[in-house]
Amino acid sequence: MILSRRQFGLGAAVLSLSACTGVSGPRSEDTGGSEILPADLQPVRNEGYDTWVASFRARAVRQGISETTLDAGFRGAGYLPGVIKRDRNQTEFKRSLEDYLSIAASDERVMKGRAALQRERATLSAIESQYGVDAEIVTAIWGLESFYGARRGNVPVISATSTLAYDGRRGAFFEKQLLAALRILQNGDISPRGMTGSWAGAMGHTQFIPTSYQAFAVDFTGDGRRDIWSDDPSDALASTAAYLARNGWTRGRGWGREVPAGTSGRVLQPQPGGPRFAVNSNFQVIKRYNNSDAYAIGVGHLADRIGGAGPLVGQFPPDANGLTKDDRIALQRGLTNRGFDTGGTDGVIGPDTREALRGYQASRGLPVTGEPSVELLRGLR
Repeated sequence: MILSRRQFGLGAAVLSLSACTGVSGPRSEDTGGSEILPADLQPVRNEGYDTWVASFRARAVRQGISETTLDAGFRGAGYLPGVIKRDRNQTEFKRSLEDYLSIAASDERVMKGRAALQRERATLSAIESQYGVDAEIVTAIWGLESFYGARRGNVPVISATSTLAYDGRRGAFFEKQLLAALRILQNGDISPRGMTGSWAGAMGHTQFIPTSYQAFAVDFTGDGRRDIWSDDPSDALASTAAYLARNGWTRGRGWGREVPAGTSGRVLQPQPGGPRFAVNSNFQVIKRYNNSDAYAIGVGHLADRIGGAGPLVGQFPPDANGLTKDDRIALQRGLTNRGFDTGGTDGVIGPDTREALRGYQASRGLPVTGEPSVELLRGLR
């Protein structure tokens, strides 16, 4: 998603990555357009919301939104309690860079990224030729934002943005997004039924918010619509490249690279004792997409892996519990082998692993903390 949005998506050091935008894929609630929405993301009657919408309609008309567009946009729209719940319960914790990259550049994400690059090679090559942005970089953003289109989100954008605008916590921001969404409908780029996205209103393969769509989306296919929602990702991928190009991307310069100690230029070491990265101006352009060093390194590293590079050379130190990534993977495997499902063995201690740890600890009469330790690992080997 394109905004200063440390609260949304796989794209931030503050992650709701199962993330979206997890990552199991980027966002656990963004499941594509075909699945039925959970009950709390379906409209419910709310008199305060209805009163707010009536007032908003008058403001929208004064700003050039037609009554026809308003009628079409709000037909079937309504207050979504689950949007407010997600807005209130955003996870405000920081993952280590090691954990972030374990998810952002997982074996599955790399494998699917290489397949996506080959599948869309002709389109991505044409986009690179026109905008100067490496095909691998565009593919990596696609992978982080929607798991290559698999998790575009199926929440109606008018309902989501109007609910958040009415709620008022960031009312002015979301009213601006709602107006932009209505202008997109008025322009004919998408139907109200087809305008879906995340619970926060980010849309399509690369999760544009409505105002960013207005500013940067392009009609790469030439069909008269800037369609970032359809199964064909061409317009969305080109729009991402256009965004980066217009924010100063330098053709042929890459983003940076992993380096040993002693390299000149701007060098980052986001995790003490971990790998170091020499970065350039294109790294800063990626941060315009999401203002996070972890996100920009994730995009760059995933792009490198998609292009055929291997894993990072530098090692990360043990975590606060004295466990390396290999130790954490061994712990997850031990729990899974004993019937305590960790939801995968990626070395990232997330909610599923902690729940498995609590189950194991309870079964052994141990203090139920959900915290990993060297002692627990020894018992699981």
